[in-house]
Amino acid sequence: MALAIVRSSLRTSAGFQRAATWQHNSAPAIVPVGGKSFRMTTSAKREHAETDSLDQKDLTKQKGDVKPGYSASSTDEDVSLLFRSQNVGAYEVPNRLVYAPLTRCRAIDSNPQKNMVEYYRQRGAGSEGGLVITEGTVISDTGFGYSHVPGIFTKKHIERWQDITKACKDAGGLFFCQLWHVGRSSHADFQPNKAAPLSSAAVAAEGDIFTPDGSKPHSTPKALDKAGIAKIVDEFRQAARNAIDAGFNGVEIHGANGYIIDQFIKPTPNNRTDDYGGSIEKRCRLCLEIVKAVTDEVGADKVGIRLSPYGGFGAVADDKPNATNRYLTEQLNKFGLAYLHMVEPRMAGNTEVDVTDKTYSLSHFRKLFDGTFIAAGGYNRERAIEALQKDHADLICFGRHYLSNPDLPKRFREHAELNSYNRDTFYTNDDAGYIDYPFLEDGIKK
Repeated sequence: MALAIVRSSLRTSAGFQRAATWQHNSAPAIVPVGGKSFRMTTSAKREHAETDSLDQKDLTKQKGDVKPGYSASSTDEDVSLLFRSQNVGAYEVPNRLVYAPLTRCRAIDSNPQKNMVEYYRQRGAGSEGGLVITEGTVISDTGFGYSHVPGIFTKKHIERWQDITKACKDAGGLFFCQLWHVGRSSHADFQPNKAAPLSSAAVAAEGDIFTPDGSKPHSTPKALDKAGIAKIVDEFRQAARNAIDAGFNGVEIHGANGYIIDQFIKPTPNNRTDDYGGSIEKRCRLCLEIVKAVTDEVGADKVGIRLSPYGGFGAVADDKPNATNRYLTEQLNKFGLAYLHMVEPRMAGNTEVDVTDKTYSLSHFRKLFDGTFIAAGGYNRERAIEALQKDHADLICFGRHYLSNPDLPKRFREHAELNSYNRDTFYTNDDAGYIDYPFLEDGIKK
């Protein structure tokens, strides 16, 4: 499950169906965040490894509700790679583990609830000062495609998030809000006045979506005109401001997983012939306009972005992903972002697949990007260590096993047994499987 939101099919009461060596030129300043201080840093471009081939070891894969195995070769020295500091834009974190943006469906009618305060307090405490990214948080009333996901566009949303950000930061976490608009991955039942969802083109997403009235085919979306595009850009900008006002340390723009930004970046479904379709440059235009608006509003060092270059969920696909994302990465370098967060090509929804095209690798973009690079998708401790050893990424995003082990950094460091996750509670609306996963000190033995 992922960075931001990886889909899996689930038929529960929630009815939720979802198939992301630094050199400093001057002494860093200290910026207080909640009860913890993070270091402000400046950075120079890194030197990358010449080769970047992962999965050469016989690694224990994570399939289903199981505990991931630990390689016998993982020494304390190996594990120590996970606990080296790294800058994240305006901040420095003490470890390389990132809590993934995981949709949990506990925000009743889009309003964050009291149990979300405890949920994110636990994740902040367990992160040991690491980066915690929220579940996808909707930027406007046209951005919904799922029930009970949180928003960040009303006064009530902001006020509810303020208690949550305080709890997470006071517990030690560096807390970023993922800004989300689903685009065509929606239905008229979720839209104001039952209007058509919005997208790059009037092409419906494949398959059904679970609405408040049951499973229905995706509605055919409305292709945004230029005025509509400008409005979406401004809604991302305002949502970023709202997030900072709510107390977040920064924001992550959700440009992955077949949602609205991805629907413009990729030629399927983007069949436009205007300034926002056709060439790579034009298809990436909306993404870059949103990045500019958000960075101008809150500062580039407080902004990350999540992309899925090789993802094809919901038939949002690119037949030349390397070319598209090389261009996009080069353009993103101009902003000085806090990070670039990408989903591994081996992930198709929440399922690992064999990548037959060996040119499909995040290494292309890691080497191009001048800032902090986050990799997400199918990672266990061993894979994460190997990725860091090979300079494949700076930070590694963990989803399901971090969800069920809020103190995952401690468990990795101490070679401790992990709690198994319960998939049936991923998207339900109560506390079970949400705030009741125990920490080590609660009695879980190594």
